[in-house]
Amino acid sequence: MEKNKAEQVIKILTEALPFIQKFSKKICIVKYGGAAMVEKDLKYSFARDIALMKQVGINVIVVHGGGPQIDEQLSRVKIKRNFVDGIRITDNKTIEVVSKTLSNIVNKEIVELINSNGANAIGISNNENKYIQAKKYISDKADYGYVGEITNIDTNYFCKLLDSNYIPVIAPLGFDENNNIYNINADSAASKIASELAAEKIIFLTDQQGVLNKKKELISSLNFEEINKLIKNDVITGGMLPKIQACLDAINNNVKMAHIVDGRIQHSVLLEIFTNEGIGTLVKK
Repeated sequence: MEKNKAEQVIKILTEALPFIQKFSKKICIVKYGGAAMVEKDLKYSFARDIALMKQVGINVIVVHGGGPQIDEQLSRVKIKRNFVDGIRITDNKTIEVVSKTLSNIVNKEIVELINSNGANAIGISNNENKYIQAKKYISDKADYGYVGEITNIDTNYFCKLLDSNYIPVIAPLGFDENNNIYNINADSAASKIASELAAEKIIFLTDQQGVLNKKKELISSLNFEEINKLIKNDVITGGMLPKIQACLDAINNNVKMAHIVDGRIQHSVLLEIFTNEGIGTLVKK
């Protein structure tokens, strides 16, 4: 290795050391979605990031989405997509496709990619043990069918996995007492899991830099009051709203830090955790 490159590596490791020490043995939830789940290079860099986090002692849990993959599979079987207020109408046929896609395609691929980097990832998806329990999501906007919200999480099970050196990779699916399966918004699922496990940090990967102001400039940190103003003034809108709400829910319920970062940047998770500058938007009280 050239001297300059060696010095650069040493500098990077030296800067990362305090953060490695700070987050060692702490729980970090990463909500995985967007371009990072689709583009090949981003998928591979994400898997390496997660494996490295575990290697340096961080108890990382991945919660993933799968919208594009679900849309592709629905198209193959000629089932029409239907959304109301950004929420997928999920009837009997749709939930079958959603469940199989998240469990048998998306979840398996993520687990395999992480494990190819020397880690011990384990998929939690369409299981019969009901580690994640849910109920039907009720709204006056529409009958969303098999769309659910989490009612209970088997925290002991997930803590045992972490203690056994596993990386849980969780599909946003839950079951009710009648064994009905529900599709759960992945942002909400990640936030709820982080809260129940009292995570140190939750990171949401997006296809934006983070939260932007009216001039389309990145806002590096936001508190509750500032967020409410931005929502009121229609600065925070669309797909960023549920992510901001998930951050607020987490911060209000046992989670110390919430971040929205640009998943289109390779190694964005490591940049957020292990550098002084970080990237994206920090949400705080």
